[in-house]
Amino acid sequence: MAGGREHRAELRAMLAAGGSARLSLALAGIAVGGYQLCFFAAVRLTGVAVGTVLAIGSAPVFTGMISRLTGGPALTIRWLIATAAAVAGCGVLVTGGQAAGVQPGGVGLALLAGLCYAVYAVTAARLISGGISETTVLGVLFGGAAILLAPALAATSPGWLLSGRGLAVTAYLGLVTTVLAYLLYGRGLRTVPAPAAVTLGLAEPVVAALLGVVVLGERLTGPVVAGLVLVGLAIAILTTGRQPRADRISNPPPG
Repeated sequence: MAGGREHRAELRAMLAAGGSARLSLALAGIAVGGYQLCFFAAVRLTGVAVGTVLAIGSAPVFTGMISRLTGGPALTIRWLIATAAAVAGCGVLVTGGQAAGVQPGGVGLALLAGLCYAVYAVTAARLISGGISETTVLGVLFGGAAILLAPALAATSPGWLLSGRGLAVTAYLGLVTTVLAYLLYGRGLRTVPAPAAVTLGLAEPVVAALLGVVVLGERLTGPVVAGLVLVGLAIAILTTGRQPRADRISNPPPG
């Protein structure tokens, strides 16, 4: 019960904040919903491997820009090098991935998904590093996004959700890939700055690319493989060696 009262108090505090804070929350909720729509449309047009790499690979660039432009800490050399490698990997995918089914419309939607992800990540990181629990922050953002996406679900004949297979898939996607994954991500945002956290998220498209090949039978050409290698290099640069003090959040939450 105490935990529930604490979450309700945090929710009231967020909603009672100034107009700019409420606007940030609204934009972040829209961004969460926009990411889902843009990402899955991009994957449909240009494939799981390339669509995922472009969406998640572009997110660190957008995150660093938004974070810095909104008063965040200076970006570190380590982050800049890692992000440059990620951008290079995405560039190789776009320019050399035509044989793998890359389409301009899918590329644009994937980049828009990356921008949405960045808006969400920066907003969530600011709230969580300010002392609000990740459960409350993510509950508000994803709850708002669910309301916004409800019409899209209704327009797609969701009757399959009531079948045994549909319920199983929904439970897995909802509990494992969304609730558990994003709670762990939000917990990480307590001690890792948003630009670094999003760059570390580049491990996701690498896994998606491998699953695209093994499970869905997608074909990866030489340039696409080179792009994935560059993304892997970006992760290695960011995660190896001692993390400089400037990389950390300047005002971590108490406790």
